[in-house]
Amino acid sequence: MEAACSIRAAGEADLAAVARITAAAYGPYVAEFGAPPVPMTDDHAARIARGETFLAEIAHDPVGLVSLELHDDHALVFSVAVDPPSQGRGLAGALLRFAESRARGAGRRELRLYTNARMTRNIAIYLAHGFRETGRRPHPHRAGWTLVDMAKTLDRP
Repeated sequence: MEAACSIRAAGEADLAAVARITAAAYGPYVAEFGAPPVPMTDDHAARIARGETFLAEIAHDPVGLVSLELHDDHALVFSVAVDPPSQGRGLAGALLRFAESRARGAGRRELRLYTNARMTRNIAIYLAHGFRETGRRPHPHRAGWTLVDMAKTLDRP
């Protein structure tokens, strides 16, 4: 069942909510990986200031986010995070569809992302939303980690 949510650009006043959602969503991986996943160490304030982070809200309560970077030939989903109590309600799909719409609106024909190979649940979500695996590579800054690169070709608007 998909939750009805609204998605809006995050502002400076949303920094604590972005940090909270990110920590809650990625926190369970810290013990497994031996270090925090990269989105947990990101400069959220800078990403918000660049207009790259968007919050999903239910009844004005922030419950998820997507961070989207626009590059010359594609858009990159840097992070999709849903607060654990709100997971399983279709919010990740809503955030991915929002990212697709933003990318299309900016004239991009491809949406890319990468994730840790051990995040198998996330990989399954991305595959279910039309992404395909394009390769695997060692993480450039975290020894022993493998990244899964994924992409989705976007139809023209």
